[in-house]
Amino acid sequence: MKKKQVSIIGVPMDLGQTRRGVDMGPSAIRYGGLYERLTDLGYTVHDKGDITVDILENAEQSGTSNLKNLESVTEASECLAKKIEQIITDGHFPLVLGGDHSIALGTLAGVAKKHKNLGVIWYDAHGDLNTPDTSPSGNIHGMPLAASIGIGHSALINIGGFSPKVKPEHVVIIGARDLDAGERKLIKEKGIKVYTMHEIDRLGMSAVMRKTIDYLRERTEFVHLSLDLDGLDPTEAPGVGTPVAGGLSYRESHLAMEMLEESSIITSAEFVEVNPILDEKNKTGAAAVALIASLLGEKLL
Repeated sequence: MKKKQVSIIGVPMDLGQTRRGVDMGPSAIRYGGLYERLTDLGYTVHDKGDITVDILENAEQSGTSNLKNLESVTEASECLAKKIEQIITDGHFPLVLGGDHSIALGTLAGVAKKHKNLGVIWYDAHGDLNTPDTSPSGNIHGMPLAASIGIGHSALINIGGFSPKVKPEHVVIIGARDLDAGERKLIKEKGIKVYTMHEIDRLGMSAVMRKTIDYLRERTEFVHLSLDLDGLDPTEAPGVGTPVAGGLSYRESHLAMEMLEESSIITSAEFVEVNPILDEKNKTGAAAVALIASLLGEKLL
């Protein structure tokens, strides 16, 4: 994390799922003092504002797919991908604020366009490895990782004009505790490395992060962190749309971010699924800011 130029871009996306309010996530994170926290760490912060996302009262349904809001999500993802490409071209660290997790479609497309041998840490209660055939809901926020490894609807896998964005063996999922049957099957078929809460409880977060860092360092040159706040336990991060009990603690998550900063492997990041309507006095937005600060070098001493 030697780069001292950080570019922030917000994606007020709530079309990848059905609970309104997550489009206000970027504002909630900014309100939590993100700019001040990063400038205090010595970064030059460029806030690029938010990309434009359609506001829809009712879900768009594609005539050829069960996916909700496919056209609008794809359009926003293409826009985000181009902006991420430019941020990396400028030599800045891309920091993306969500918005639901469908925004990772655009983030990964932009990052992978510039960073060819990419690794991904997916810090999440969910695998987000569904496809139109396996998804129980048709919500695209449950599909971005599958699409990014080249599996799913053609409009999603080809964002940015190429596929896949990342190899399955270059992905590590951390904190999973709610996987659909189709996702479990895909994980086994593709050999995706997953540390569920079972492994984290048995091994401890420190060991899991050491293994993750070593695994990706051996295989990749760049690593993107995609952190869904529902990876944390709902008592720590109540303002998320799909909370799952038994999650990662606030302190475990800080340790994970601190170890990633010490490793210097993270080259881009996104923090997603902050929904201030469901939150308690911006507790989840503030948690996102604190974790970002740890990732970028903030320490107690």
